[in-house]
Amino acid sequence: MFELKINGRVVKGDKGETVRKVAERENIHIPTLCFNETLGPMGRCKLCSVSVREGDKTRIVASCLYPVREGMEVLTDSDEVFAARKEAIQAMLALAPAAGTIQALAVAYGVAVPEYGPDKANERCILCSMCVKTCKEVVGVAALSIAGKGDERKVEATDACIGCGACVVVCPTGHIVMEEKDGVRTVWGNRFELAKCPKCGRAQAPSFQLEWISKKTGVPMETLVVCQDCK
Repeated sequence: MFELKINGRVVKGDKGETVRKVAERENIHIPTLCFNETLGPMGRCKLCSVSVREGDKTRIVASCLYPVREGMEVLTDSDEVFAARKEAIQAMLALAPAAGTIQALAVAYGVAVPEYGPDKANERCILCSMCVKTCKEVVGVAALSIAGKGDERKVEATDACIGCGACVVVCPTGHIVMEEKDGVRTVWGNRFELAKCPKCGRAQAPSFQLEWISKKTGVPMETLVVCQDCK
């Protein structure tokens, strides 16, 4: 176990734990946007920035990635930390000015929300890659990727998408939209017919998704199409 200080309080952390993890256990709030327990740290949004002092050196780091060490001193609410978070919010606003989540953060940190035209009306993606990682590592499909360079970077979906909606759930800004109407799910511009439970007739997961699961697991479609309430 290590001993360190967070905001002047002596706390303990295990080898391999991050500053964010120790702070969370000690009920010390550090804001974050691109962290997910299942996916692990991403370090993209920089909203979880903190100040770390080790010996004579002090620097701003992403708390979700930075490991705790013996004797380090961490500040989560200093002027330098506040400034770093404001800078991170400004960067995210430039990418996703229409994202309500980012706008709320801007108001909280005193960052001016810029005016944006119709071309930015749907820009809610901060390129955090959480959807990409979820699709690849959790779902196991790898249908999403970040394509393009510089200001042209964006998340794209391939025909491998199975319409599961996991990316929608994990997206922190509401950029990925999924709709269901008349037995059809639409996501990433793709339409997926929803399978109906043979017992109650209720629409559930896309047939394409269930077929994919059946091929991967060997569980027959006849079993998968039955909803949880009717099993």
